[in-house]
Amino acid sequence: MSDKIGLREAMSIGIGGMVGGGIFAVLGLAVSIAKGGTPVAFLFAGLIALITSYSYVKLSLAYSDRGGTVKFVNEGFGQSTFSGAINNLLWVSYIIMLALYSSAFGSYAPNLLSLTGDRALDAHLFSSAIIIIATLINYYSIKVVGAIESYAVIIKLVILLGFVVIGAYGLLGNENLPQLSPESWEAPFNLLVGGMVIFVAYEGFELIANAAPDIENPKKNIPKAYYYSVGFVILLYIIIAIVTVGSLPFSEIASAEDYVLAEAAKPLLGQVGFTIITVAALISTFSAINASLYGGTRVSFEIAQDDELPHELTSNLWNQPVGLMITAVVTLIAVNTLELKSISTAGSVGFLLIFAVVNFVGFKKASAINGNKVIPISGFLFCSFALVALIVQQYGDNPTGVIVAVSVVLICFVMEWIYKRSEAWKRKKSRE
Repeated sequence: MSDKIGLREAMSIGIGGMVGGGIFAVLGLAVSIAKGGTPVAFLFAGLIALITSYSYVKLSLAYSDRGGTVKFVNEGFGQSTFSGAINNLLWVSYIIMLALYSSAFGSYAPNLLSLTGDRALDAHLFSSAIIIIATLINYYSIKVVGAIESYAVIIKLVILLGFVVIGAYGLLGNENLPQLSPESWEAPFNLLVGGMVIFVAYEGFELIANAAPDIENPKKNIPKAYYYSVGFVILLYIIIAIVTVGSLPFSEIASAEDYVLAEAAKPLLGQVGFTIITVAALISTFSAINASLYGGTRVSFEIAQDDELPHELTSNLWNQPVGLMITAVVTLIAVNTLELKSISTAGSVGFLLIFAVVNFVGFKKASAINGNKVIPISGFLFCSFALVALIVQQYGDNPTGVIVAVSVVLICFVMEWIYKRSEAWKRKKSRE
């Protein structure tokens, strides 16, 4: 019996990675920035993801490895301080995504159960509790993590597709429909920035790269897995944004920013719809936390094996890599000290930079990977421009998020430089 996975399973990895907790966490944030142009903001972000997926297709075919992005960066820049810093940033970006998903879980959970009567306090309690529970599950059994993810992908897609179908029907004659007209759009620059702030909702497609060695008929199925999954999610997000903006006045979206998707179900299905979407959000964010904990731990392990982090990270703690505990603890700190907007900004900055680097590797290695140079360099330029635009706009509107994001990048580079210097010094001393 073959251990290979087909196109459907490969697509489910990409779709499951993207449609995790991101859309539940950042939809309200996107509307607050782009207003009626939110569907266009999601389109902007999706197009950058789609262009970047070309580089991932070519690199996945040429350098098929479970290290995925880590492998690609090392192929492009060798095991240098730069590659080590970018790969470290990938690990930290996983942690930021974990904080985002946990924050979303904490925002939706009080809709079903109040612990203290203080919604803000309840949110932090739920966010912290779900991280601890997911960590214990990861320590207990990786198979359980896989089972949770496989069922969660089906449940959340069924509910979201149901929301889209019913919501699209419910838009007919809705008094809030004019909010989607171009008169309600923000300026083009703000639409771009709105898309970049919520770019984290698309980042999961790169997980296909980690599964590339296990995909059957790779020359045919790997390109389809990337393009079909990203294209499907772009369409899904745009329709969800249309339904949300067309169903609720902006004032209600603002007041329910952290759990707006559940609120958008109320005009269509009443309290039942609100509860169903809340449950879908909890399932989606929980599965995303489980999967990201596992993914982040694997990234730290791979980086340590490549001598870009201390080898102690390849050692085990209770039969799991010690990176699992580090990832969980740092996530707990982040989710209890940062606001959702700052977390989202930091995550988007991290992945835009990482994807810019991967696109540059695709351009640099075009001959070796039998690729086109124009698409990867376009992806590099788009990611770079979007990154600068995001930082410039958010510095005026959300300086804390920008400071956190820039600090994370700088820390990754400084720590890798210090580590490389210390390792060189140790090798020198051992030869003397």
